[in-house]
Amino acid sequence: MKTIRLKLYQNMVNYKKPTSFQLKETYPLPPYSTVIGMIHNACSFNEYHEMDISIGGTYFSKVNDLYTRYEFSCATYEKNRHQLYTESKGKKMGINRGVSTVECLVDVNLIIHIVPKEGQLLEVIYNKLKKPNTYLSLGRHEDIVKIIDVEIVELLQKKLSRDINLEYDMYIPKKYLRDMSTEGTEYSINKNYLIAKISKNKLIRKWDKVEVLHASSKNAVYADSDLFVTKEIKENKSHNHLVFLA
Repeated sequence: MKTIRLKLYQNMVNYKKPTSFQLKETYPLPPYSTVIGMIHNACSFNEYHEMDISIGGTYFSKVNDLYTRYEFSCATYEKNRHQLYTESKGKKMGINRGVSTVECLVDVNLIIHIVPKEGQLLEVIYNKLKKPNTYLSLGRHEDIVKIIDVEIVELLQKKLSRDINLEYDMYIPKKYLRDMSTEGTEYSINKNYLIAKISKNKLIRKWDKVEVLHASSKNAVYADSDLFVTKEIKENKSHNHLVFLA
């Protein structure tokens, strides 16, 4: 099986946790949904194309940054209470503007593997990532990515014969953990969604979530079953890189 391996760099980025508000906390790696959205944007896809993704990476440090926060109060505009307003059908609704804090990762290096369910899309995605029509971002709109490398590599199944230290921090879906030994932090990560109708004129996104373990590069992995690896030959030495598809 073939996969697209994408290496990215970001200077400062926030992969926002949906449940964080006062302080916009960040995931240690981008969610699957964020990566899939970036790929769809790069390819100008107008409909969802299913794909499996593996995400790994490292960052140097975390910092807190300030940003302008807008709060829609759903109350009638009052000059002494609101800084801005929006107008609809002749009625002014107040908006509060202030300062809040966002948590950012610094010097992020990512390694992402992409396996589209539709095999013919492999070359399409590869070519669009090689020569994107516009700049790509991952996280917030302003979190621009620098594409270091894009390659199509072979994906093999191999049984580990010993403990292997992870080269990067990685999301490991729980489906792998039945036959695997490692440690990490558990997350429930968004992958894709369907539009669900909950009332006559109201639609919501219903997210499909993946239960994962965020394992550090300091941890060793041992498995009793076959795992996916990519194999490279560099300077007459073979290197196996683990891939955990979700």
